Amino acid sequence: MPRISFKKNNHAPIEVPLNTNLMKALLQADLPVASSCDGDGVCAKCKIIIVEGAENLSRENATEIFLKESNNIPPQARISCQTGVLGDIVIDATYW
Repeated sequence: MPRISFKKNNHAPIEVPLNTNLMKALLQADLPVASSCDGDGVCAKCKIIIVEGAENLSRENATEIFLKESNNIPPQARISCQTGVLGDIVIDATYW
């Protein structure tokens, strides 16, 4: 099972089933995820910085590409509501 670890959050790493939605995994682990659209892929507030393991995430879909381009989101960040976890990653967020 893929493991999600955290750069600076004191939360223990969490293991998730393959291809679990990143936003849902974080919320289920009682970690706050910014969002005003409830994960519908509209607001881009749920961006998460990928510190390690970017290759272990699903490919960016059209919605995520649009949101990143229109909101000036850097390449090392992903829109968590649009991202599937395929392997081990280390993440961070500006609001943690």
